[in-house]
Amino acid sequence: MNKEKTLCIIKPNAINDNNIGNIVARYEKENLKVVAMKMVKLTKERAEGFYIEHKERPFFGSLVNFMTSGSVVLIVLEGDEAVSKNRKIMGATNPADAEPNTLRKLYARSLEANAVHGSDSLPSAEREISYFFTDDEIFPRS
Repeated sequence: MNKEKTLCIIKPNAINDNNIGNIVARYEKENLKVVAMKMVKLTKERAEGFYIEHKERPFFGSLVNFMTSGSVVLIVLEGDEAVSKNRKIMGATNPADAEPNTLRKLYARSLEANAVHGSDSLPSAEREISYFFTDDEIFPRS
């Protein structure tokens, strides 16, 4: 197996609905280890920088507003095939299309307020993790 790291963001709606523990417990149950975690309130500039690839898309402003509307929990997950495993656990971006028992089916409110973000590839994971975490904030586990 290929041990990887990936980024998860628990979005404001899932925090407001008191689902941080449920989401973290699900990752741990699926053998993804939390190697870094912090709660932050993203500034507009920080959210815009993170979602820069969507800048020209019509939903960009709404996404930035949502992601700055409350706290988020940033998590680095580590495990075998962590990127693809996390994508499967999260479910489809649109919760209406998500498989039963996926995080987005269980905890999303809408397409935008879909509870969690996850890196879509290993290069994205590396970029996203380094955007929010320094190397000394990540504690790999065996």
